[in-house]
Amino acid sequence: MTFAYASIRTRQDAGVLFATLDAGPLNLIGVDLVRDLVSLVATLNADPGDVRVVVIDSAAPDFFSAHVDLAAVPQYTAEAAKAGGPGDASLGMLLHALAHVPVITIAKVRGRARGGGDELALACDMIFASREKAVFGQFEAGTGALPGAGGIQHLTRRLGRTRAIEAVVGADDFDADLAERYGWINRALPDADLDGFVERLAKRIAGFPPEGVKAAKRAINDLTLPDRANVRSDAATFQGLIARPETRERLDRLAGRGLQTPGELERDLGRAVAEP
Repeated sequence: MTFAYASIRTRQDAGVLFATLDAGPLNLIGVDLVRDLVSLVATLNADPGDVRVVVIDSAAPDFFSAHVDLAAVPQYTAEAAKAGGPGDASLGMLLHALAHVPVITIAKVRGRARGGGDELALACDMIFASREKAVFGQFEAGTGALPGAGGIQHLTRRLGRTRAIEAVVGADDFDADLAERYGWINRALPDADLDGFVERLAKRIAGFPPEGVKAAKRAINDLTLPDRANVRSDAATFQGLIARPETRERLDRLAGRGLQTPGELERDLGRAVAEP
């Protein structure tokens, strides 16, 4: 089985597919990356070959994925629709499909994972992060929107009601240690240990009989993942909110200060969204 994409670099080793996001310095979730994720999900569902585990990480040193490409929401939404049809035209439904693929998925996070980038990590079965370099956040409330691609669903289940409200409505950044303590991620690891730990775990799981692993994942998914209707509802609410004048005004103001460009604002977005 060949996995070849424009914005995701891949290599296979001992039943593990290492999928490295390579869509520019911010790894914005835009048309190209969504198109490749649609293709990856389709291949994993149809015929993953000898792939048992997928590890998703980033080629950008400072960003796992900054967030969605806010200048191309209709365009990447049209690409996402190819994962499930026009009725499921949203990034949320694509990531919902990713969460259900019949292999184990692991997000290995260095740098910042915010907005849709965090929601991509949350759609994976496990998240391991660099203690020194990883940052997590759902900043959408600071612009007048809400997480529309699974963030509310996953964080409420993982963090509980009060901490999910803090994370979503507070719209601030969480370092890896606090994210671990809250249950946002599996573990925060020293950066020097992250690669080795994730590779050992991935290859360990890939070496087990696959039917048992797949059955365990299905059973856990049935108990913990949101219904498709909940994901659709969040996506529709997000798409409505980002069209509101107040939200557009705040996004335009952030864009004028450097949103979607490598620089200080994107590095410290949790602080920036609260500034007048």
